[in-house]
Amino acid sequence: GMRLLLAIALLATACTPDSTPTTSTIRGEGTMQISSPAFDDAMPSKFTCDGFDVSPPLSISGVPSTAVSLALIVDDPDAPDPAAPKMVWDHWVVWNIDPDVRDVPEGAAPGGGVEGKNSWGRNDYGGPCPPVGTHRYFFKLYALDVALGLPTDSSKMDVEMAMRGHVVDEAEMIGTYHH
Repeated sequence: GMRLLLAIALLATACTPDSTPTTSTIRGEGTMQISSPAFDDAMPSKFTCDGFDVSPPLSISGVPSTAVSLALIVDDPDAPDPAAPKMVWDHWVVWNIDPDVRDVPEGAAPGGGVEGKNSWGRNDYGGPCPPVGTHRYFFKLYALDVALGLPTDSSKMDVEMAMRGHVVDEAEMIGTYHH
């Protein structure tokens, strides 16, 4: 009977979250946050192709002390039509952002970061411009334990590959826009 109890005890400990640190290695310290002082959910047209197409101001907090650089990816998984999405459209790809950055002014790349190629093939911020429906725009911030040595014509895919295994924390916010 003793052996059975031991086996049950071992099984029980194997199922506890402590023995599987996968979430902490991917999500990191979980303290980082990204937000915009300009909107909570619906993005004002100023930041879209209907307005001035400028990037929104951003606030960053809780960056882990282990971060060497930050990367920001803004994309829309609802393109072209949320009812029948066919692709993820990349709006802004920025890396080697200074981890000390806290406030990003409107129309500026965060913390001296390098702007890569978006889905328009441009190295800048391209605002929401949905052909139909209400789209979601994911602002995904990653804290990395390295700086990325990427050429400026790099795309989101290049950045995602380069940062694999180096993410110490991540945060995201979602803005929505209806054309």
